[in-house]
Amino acid sequence: MERVVVVQPKRSVVDLPVYQPGMSIADVKRVYGLDQVIKLASNENPYGSSSKVKQAMLAEAEQLNLYPDGAAIDLTSAVAKHYQVEPNQIIFGAGSDDVILMICRAYLVSGDETIMADQTFPQYKHNVEIEGAISIEVPMKDGTHDLEAMLQAVTEKTKIVWICNPNNPTGTIVSHQEIVSFMERIPSQVLVVLDEAYCEYVTDQEYPDVFKLLPAYNNLITLRTFSKIYGLASLRIGYGIGAPEVIHTINQVREPFNTTRMSQAAAIAAIEDQDFVQTCKVKNAEGIVYLQQAFERLHIQSFPAHGNFIMFDVKMPAKEMFELLLHEGYITRAGHKLYPNHLRVTVGTKEENEGLIAAIERILEKTKVTS
Repeated sequence: MERVVVVQPKRSVVDLPVYQPGMSIADVKRVYGLDQVIKLASNENPYGSSSKVKQAMLAEAEQLNLYPDGAAIDLTSAVAKHYQVEPNQIIFGAGSDDVILMICRAYLVSGDETIMADQTFPQYKHNVEIEGAISIEVPMKDGTHDLEAMLQAVTEKTKIVWICNPNNPTGTIVSHQEIVSFMERIPSQVLVVLDEAYCEYVTDQEYPDVFKLLPAYNNLITLRTFSKIYGLASLRIGYGIGAPEVIHTINQVREPFNTTRMSQAAAIAAIEDQDFVQTCKVKNAEGIVYLQQAFERLHIQSFPAHGNFIMFDVKMPAKEMFELLLHEGYITRAGHKLYPNHLRVTVGTKEENEGLIAAIERILEKTKVTS
């Protein structure tokens, strides 16, 4: 009898959950027998992307046989020009979650500690644990990062602090002055990752201006993405901006050709069309106002929304409302461990937002009658 040899994985990944994607539009149509389904689960841009993106991608299609520029020189130049930073301050990844992975790979070893909020973007903890490091999860205050408590959690083992701003999933922000106060007191050997994936949507004047902070703090890096307001989610391209020495270290663990020719060309076209970005920002802000007013009318509590999504209390287990909304043709996001009665929904178009509210009203009316 042939002996079966089982290769053992490293201990840090044995109990890690496998990422489970939500139901697709096609899945919901098939399972629920619907002709029209609106996806408001993944914070995608309902207005698509700049018309210039398609033109750039069509031109690039003539070179699909060639490897991409591993250093993304042209895209680096475009991003550097847009933010008025140096090219050696920028690193690209297959989405900003790829940059998160690289940061963990570059800086963490078993036993290191990192600090994050207790309800935030889960890829921080996921990648920290892959490296065998420890996640210290600090309770939030009213859905917002408690920076003072996070400072108190710093020890000599702390390597990285993660601040998601606006925070996913709650949508709250910390201010420029709060970040300054935090950076003034955090040890200089601790890397602070300011994840600003939704920054282009923020209208609050107190939001941090990270480009005033970067020259003063070599231990600060901002993460940004082309997946959200630029509408390039399927192309998987994000980036980090920080001190040259930090970027160099992260680059040392970057895989070659980690972004594609198509994504680089699309990102260049996207960042050069700021009129499109501004239009999306204005429409999103209008959508937030509409949803907040509708929730107030329905006596539904919601968190302040600063990204392109809003998190609200559905007055029942969120998974039940999630399922009921699927029957209505709306895909949302439930399953937030600290907020079992809250849904997170993407701010859609005017028509999508109005349809969502109408669906919620129908559900609340039915459940009120049957309860």
